[in-house]
Amino acid sequence: MKSNEIAGLEHSRSLINRRFFLGRAGVGLAALNGLIGNQREASADDHPTLHSGPGTAHFLPKAKRVIYLFQSGGPSQLDLFDPKPGLMKRFGEEVPKSIYPDERKTTMSNAQSKFGTAPSAFKFNRCGRSGLELSELLPNISQMADDMCVIRSMHTQAINHDPAITLMQSGSQIPGRPSMGAWLSYGLGSETENLPTFVAMSSRGSGKGGQPIYDRLWGSGFLPSIHQGVKFRNQGSPVLDIYDPAGVNSKVRRTMLDYLGKLNELKFQSSGDAEIQTRIAQYELAGKMQASVPELLDFSQETKSSLAMYGKDVRRQGSYAFNCLVARRLAERGVRFIQLFHQGWDQHGNLPKQIRKQCIDTDQPTAALIRDLKLRGMFEDTLIVWAGEFGRTVYSQGALTHQNYGRDHHGNCFSVWLAGAGIRGGMSYGATDDYSVNVVENKLEPHDLNATILHQMGIDHTRLTYPFQGRDYRLTDVHGTVVRDILS
Repeated sequence: MKSNEIAGLEHSRSLINRRFFLGRAGVGLAALNGLIGNQREASADDHPTLHSGPGTAHFLPKAKRVIYLFQSGGPSQLDLFDPKPGLMKRFGEEVPKSIYPDERKTTMSNAQSKFGTAPSAFKFNRCGRSGLELSELLPNISQMADDMCVIRSMHTQAINHDPAITLMQSGSQIPGRPSMGAWLSYGLGSETENLPTFVAMSSRGSGKGGQPIYDRLWGSGFLPSIHQGVKFRNQGSPVLDIYDPAGVNSKVRRTMLDYLGKLNELKFQSSGDAEIQTRIAQYELAGKMQASVPELLDFSQETKSSLAMYGKDVRRQGSYAFNCLVARRLAERGVRFIQLFHQGWDQHGNLPKQIRKQCIDTDQPTAALIRDLKLRGMFEDTLIVWAGEFGRTVYSQGALTHQNYGRDHHGNCFSVWLAGAGIRGGMSYGATDDYSVNVVENKLEPHDLNATILHQMGIDHTRLTYPFQGRDYRLTDVHGTVVRDILS
């Protein structure tokens, strides 16, 4: 062999060995950092660092976990949370172009000949001691008014469903970034050995089919794949292959996992690929979930009053009520981030009928979840978030009558609400103009909401970063301000 070929071979060997060492060191250091972070009591006086690794909170959190109730499709703020009684005298009048210019209308409605003002067909009531105004469509949630902070001044540049949902979940309209649950898993690690750190569930509304929900909304993006969410399916086996096939008992399954772990470890020793360690950990978790998931979904120990609180659909797998109860049970068992996606809020036509059905689906179970957490002493350290991707127009899409109207997509303003874990209850934050078209007070972006959620979990959003392709990424990108006015 020629000397230059020998030199080239030695150089290749050197690169492989260096890659192997760094891969092993990276996994080892991440694990060590996680162990140290989980044992260390975080303090508000911690010195800031440029990067934050796994398992490290920056200060004492208010929340141990997040239950994120995502209402897919764009719930109408005008009919639920942002009362505009003055619009009744403007019924059917053209919305002034100074308020709603043509360039802000979508192609689904911009060809209409008329853009008549459509006041809500529903009354708003002052609720609780605080007098927070909420729609008559939410009689059960209204009883929780003194625990809720309604933000009426959310704003987004995204005007179509997929980019808007992707922005809310990952901080970018472009797919491929890690979801919020994945960031929290990476930043804080797990509190449970028998269930995933991050679980997602979906349900279909009674009103209509709704927009599709893509698996990447609970994906890990460029973070290690161990941080991606696990979806509990809404029909059949909640997790594929969670049950042993016929003829395979737990002992056989354990033997198989042990041998599989050894094979993966041999592969890791030869390649140094950190994803193999993820695979080993996920197989082990899957084995533990064979016992934990059936127990989780067994409601036989729930009292009759507890089941009744969530409503008649609570035992129907795939219903919003079922998922809300499962969310509480997941929270009890140490799952850090629980996300429910409820489809069907995209009401371009026949909105009064459609939104009433959606509220029948969601109102009672949502209120029951808050009550249940309170009864179990978990409300104070559980952050509940209720949000969609944008709002709806004040003008009617299609024909307008007092009993029927539709609303197109609207990003300039929409409403979300939060409760629990250090959130000031019984208040609204921000304001919109007389038409609920533009924010006139305390405009917030999705990055601000996400920064606030991370803050309640003990994370400084500017310090939870991950290096990828030559730059440091974070959930809030280069934006985001914690909304301290809504914090107690």
